[in-house]
Amino acid sequence: MSLLARIPAVDRLLAHPDFLALEQRFSRPELLSALRAQLEGLRAEIRAGSLDPDRLAPEAIAPAVAAALQLRSRPSYRRVINATGVLLHTGLGRAPLAKEAVEALAATAGGAQRVEIELESGERGGREEGCRRFLVEVTGCEDACVVNNNAGATLLILAALARGRKVLISRGELVEIGGSFRIPDVMAESGALLTEVGTTNRTRLADYRRALDAEVGLLLKVHPSNYRIQGFTEEASLEELVTLGSEAGVPVVYDLGSGSLVAPGAGGLASEPLVRPALASGVDLVCFSGDKLLGGPQAGIVAGRREAVERCRRHPLFRALRPGRLVYTALEATLRLYARGEETAIPVLRAMRADPLELRRAAQRLARSFSKLPGVDAYAEPSEAQAGSGSLPTVTLPSWAVRLEVAGLSSTELARRLRQGEPAVMARIEDGAVLLDLRSLGPGEPAEVVGRVRALA
Repeated sequence: MSLLARIPAVDRLLAHPDFLALEQRFSRPELLSALRAQLEGLRAEIRAGSLDPDRLAPEAIAPAVAAALQLRSRPSYRRVINATGVLLHTGLGRAPLAKEAVEALAATAGGAQRVEIELESGERGGREEGCRRFLVEVTGCEDACVVNNNAGATLLILAALARGRKVLISRGELVEIGGSFRIPDVMAESGALLTEVGTTNRTRLADYRRALDAEVGLLLKVHPSNYRIQGFTEEASLEELVTLGSEAGVPVVYDLGSGSLVAPGAGGLASEPLVRPALASGVDLVCFSGDKLLGGPQAGIVAGRREAVERCRRHPLFRALRPGRLVYTALEATLRLYARGEETAIPVLRAMRADPLELRRAAQRLARSFSKLPGVDAYAEPSEAQAGSGSLPTVTLPSWAVRLEVAGLSSTELARRLRQGEPAVMARIEDGAVLLDLRSLGPGEPAEVVGRVRALA
């Protein structure tokens, strides 16, 4: 009898005690799907001539099916403990939400929610009012609207204000953000016409002035939040561009990128441009992200003069780019913290402002906890953390980390097992060892990491 003929029938397997036990834990459709996939894999191995016949026994098939079902039952978008030292990790969802934003989502997401109904009159209203109210308050703008991300905000502004017309931008500001997404590509999709001025490292106001003609519809300044040009450099200030735009009757837009509402910290952190001063310069619009230094959900925020914002809001792209109710809910709760002067409750700002001395003490406590476990060696050492997600690219944050080793596991295998468990722990490998950076760990998370390592040791 060939090995293919020895593969057990599905009905026979389902009647086996091991599979009857699995059906108590998982639904019949899930079990059938995983079982058939496993059997198809066995057939492929038989045709390749690489199968051990013992693996055709029901007792051997059941554990493989159980493992597949267990993996399938895990949510793709599950919680991860960020021990990388990258505070705004794009792969880990960027800014963790404040407790108040999480509570607002929990209170509303499970049922009907006021979104576009005015509860006083019962008539249809605007869905942005909650966020708009706080954006006006904390930034000083006349009006604001919200879309799905800052690339969407840039696309909307260009389409609404400059479609079919030239947009002047410095060559040094033609940036590429994550995923090979480039400003020139966004401009092309918007229908605006890219006109580069100046050079990569030096662009003067005179360069903009020479390029001005009747076809220019917009002056665009882009904050290079994910890189820096240093050395022999020069750029026209936002105030100079605003003056030039006013003289020529051309709107000026500032793409701020990360969009800090408050200084994230001292030293190099304090050099990040803030939204309110940018608006105070007289610029027509600024746009920025919600999930970077602002510390909220993924969103693109357009703020500025009422007439310019309204042109964006009336454009057909606005409906295609606007976010859903969960984003509005989390963003409003985050902005409310700024309005109250309680920005220290925002996790990313709290992490950026953490005292290195306190981080050192926390790292030493964590290392002592690890060292009590059999087969585990750990010690605290200085580290450097980063903002991440294209924010503050030249600034590193002094931090402390725990160097972790577990007997019998290489650094690569240890990092893999930490990622695979519940909760998943994302560490970094440096100089052949696993490092857990304390600056990116949230309250209570060091104890959870200890529990995960205890299970491995």
